[in-house]
Amino acid sequence: MDPIEIGLWVSGGMMVMVVLGMRVAFAAAMAGLVGLIWIFWAKKGMEWDQLGWALTVAIKTAGQVPHSKVSSQTLSLIPTFILIGFLAYYAGLTKALFEAAKRWIAWVPGGLAVSTVFATAGFAAVSGASVATAAVFARIAIPEMLKIGYNKQFAAGVVAAGGTLASLIPPSAILVIYAIIVEQDVGKLLLAGFIPGAFSAVVYAVLIVGIAMIWKSVGPPVGGFTWRERFASLPAALPIVAVVVIIIFFVYNPFGDAWGTPTEGGAVGAFIVFCMAVFRGMRLTELKDALLETAKLTVMIFTIIWGVLIYVRFLGFADLPGAFADWISSLETSPMLILICILLAYAVLGMFMDAIGMLLLTLPVVYPAVMALNGGEMVSAADSAFGMSGPMCAIWFGILVVKMAEFCLITPPIGLNCFVVAGVRPDLSVQDVFRGVMPFFVADAVTIGLLVAFPQIVLWLPSLAG
Repeated sequence: MDPIEIGLWVSGGMMVMVVLGMRVAFAAAMAGLVGLIWIFWAKKGMEWDQLGWALTVAIKTAGQVPHSKVSSQTLSLIPTFILIGFLAYYAGLTKALFEAAKRWIAWVPGGLAVSTVFATAGFAAVSGASVATAAVFARIAIPEMLKIGYNKQFAAGVVAAGGTLASLIPPSAILVIYAIIVEQDVGKLLLAGFIPGAFSAVVYAVLIVGIAMIWKSVGPPVGGFTWRERFASLPAALPIVAVVVIIIFFVYNPFGDAWGTPTEGGAVGAFIVFCMAVFRGMRLTELKDALLETAKLTVMIFTIIWGVLIYVRFLGFADLPGAFADWISSLETSPMLILICILLAYAVLGMFMDAIGMLLLTLPVVYPAVMALNGGEMVSAADSAFGMSGPMCAIWFGILVVKMAEFCLITPPIGLNCFVVAGVRPDLSVQDVFRGVMPFFVADAVTIGLLVAFPQIVLWLPSLAG
C-alpha cells in the first residue's frame, strides 16, 4: 500500500472518530500516530519483526511536534489576546462599551440588538476569543433586551452571532493560527481582518433593522437619551479605542516604521488593560478569575494544536496535500467554482467540528490546492486565476476561511457560541439559541459572497502595508 492510500484510510478513520464524538485534538493525535506507524512499517515491507522499529520511530517523530511548534514566539499572541478580553470584562470596560452603543444607536428599530452587535465588535477588537465575547454579552446584553420586551430567542441569537465577530476583528486567535499553519505574515493578516469584520457587523445591523421593521414586536426601539447623556458615555469606552490604536500601530504604523511585532503589541495591550482594570478597582479575586479563564481557553487551543500538528506531520509523510493540490489543479472547472465548493465544504464540516480544529485539520491539504489554483505561491497578479499575487491570495483565502469558521460557530449541532449562550443563561435552551441565529445565516452568506466577489474589501489595508 502506498503512502497516499494510507493517508486516505487514516484520514477517513479520523473523520469517523470526530463524527462519533471524539474530541478533535485526541482524534487527530491518535490518527497521526497510527498513520506514522503504518507508513514507517510499510517502508519495511510490513514485516512483523519491523513493527517495533516503526513504533519507536513514529513515537519519536510525533514527540518532537508539541515542543518544536508550540514554542513558537508567534503563538504567544494567543494567550495575550485572550487575556486582554477577560481583563477588559473584569475592568468594566465591556459594560461601558455596551452603554455607549445603547445611548447612541438604540433609537433605531431593533436598536438594542444593533447596539449589542456594535458593542461585540468593539469588544472583539480587544479580545481574540469568540466564545469569551459570547459569554460576556450573554450576561450583559440579553437581560437588557428582555427587560424591554425583546423576543428571547432573537436576543440570544443576536449575542451568539455577534460573538463570532471576534474571529475576524483583530486581535484574532484564529487568524494567528491560520498565519502559522500557512506561514504567512501575521501582521498583514490581522490588518486584513479589520474591514471584513466591520463589514460583517454592518450586515448584521442592517438585517436586524429589517427584521425589526417587518416584525415590530421582535425588537422595539429605545429612546429618551439626550445628547449630553450620549457624549457622557464616551469617556468610559475610550480605553478600548486606545488599546486598539496601540495594537494597530505595533502591527503597522502608517506614519513610519512599526513600533514592534504583533507579539509585543499584544503584550503591551494586555499590560495597558491590566493597568486600567487596577485603576478601576479590579479585586484580586477578579484578577485570579481572569487569569484562570485565560489559562483554560489557552490550554484548550494549544491541546488542539498539539494533536492536529501530529496529524499534519503524518500528512507530510503521506504526501496527501501535494496529491490533493495536483488533483484540484487538473480539474477542468472554473477556479472560482472550485473555491466556492471548498467554502461550502467548510460549511458542512462546521456542523460536526469546532472552528479551530476544522482549520487545523483541513488547511494543510486545502491551502496548497487553493494556491495551486491561483497559480502558485510566487505567481504575479497578472498571471493568476483570481487576479491577485500569491501572498495576497493567501491573505484573501485566510479571511474567507476564518469567516466560514465564524459561520460554523453558530451552525447546529456543534455551534459552540450557541452552547455558551445557553450555558450562561439558564432561562434559554440550546434550541432557543439555534432558532434565534437562523436569520444570521443569511447575513453571513451575503457577507461571504461579497468578500468573494470584491476581494479589495479584504486586501486594501494589507496592500497599504506593502
